[in-house]
Amino acid sequence: MSGLRLYTGQIQVSLGVGVDIKDITVRLGEMVRESRIKDGTLHAFCLGSTGSLTCIEHEPGVVADLARAINELAPPGREYEHEKAWHDGNGHSHVQAAIMGPCLVVPIRNGKCALGTWQQAVVINHDVKARTRTVEITITGV
Repeated sequence: MSGLRLYTGQIQVSLGVGVDIKDITVRLGEMVRESRIKDGTLHAFCLGSTGSLTCIEHEPGVVADLARAINELAPPGREYEHEKAWHDGNGHSHVQAAIMGPCLVVPIRNGKCALGTWQQAVVINHDVKARTRTVEITITGV
């Protein structure tokens, strides 16, 4: 395929104690513009075993609902084998992040992230400590 291009970068996102959810849609859009790729794919990967990425409607109600659902799936305070080994209080954080997943793929069309009207990309900290999450970005296309 003639003209195939690759662009890489990263963003840093400061997050509070988990479950903390931050919108990164604008920053991803800026990277797509910087890449000058018109049609392709943006792949985002959250570094760290207690962070994740997904898409939601980033409004207070949905954010609260998602945080509650995540905590119901893998509640803090439950007995986790990780706690027995490390005694760091974040066994649930690892399980939550694994359920949500570290990756997000977004189509790029006409030089923009092809997201729905009410769909935003978010990074989530599940850890018991505030974290600055690194999100690695790879954009490929023409």
